[in-house]
Amino acid sequence: MYAVIATGGKQERVEVGMRVDVERLTGDGEATVEFSPVLLVDGDTVVSGGAALEGALVTGRIVGEAKGPKITGFTYKSKTRSRRRFGHRQKYTTVEITEIRAGSGAAQA
Repeated sequence: MYAVIATGGKQERVEVGMRVDVERLTGDGEATVEFSPVLLVDGDTVVSGGAALEGALVTGRIVGEAKGPKITGFTYKSKTRSRRRFGHRQKYTTVEITEIRAGSGAAQA
């Protein structure tokens, strides 16, 4: 069984036992998190849509934190000697998916 969740402005396809890096979440180590905007649940039958996903929930526990790759950028304006160099490194939270609960009485994992 798998589900598609929305977190941090992105969509992720997750399964039970899978570790996924999501945008940074608040919480200590070993805290549980719930992803409630579930977009799709696929088990014996595919559950999608607003009313069918009522009560659908994906839970997980925070395993740790990770950092993305270093991104460097450079902007300049010609003929004015205006130059700017900048860097960014995104921080992520690693979450292990523990349970996928389908809405409206569908099968659970």
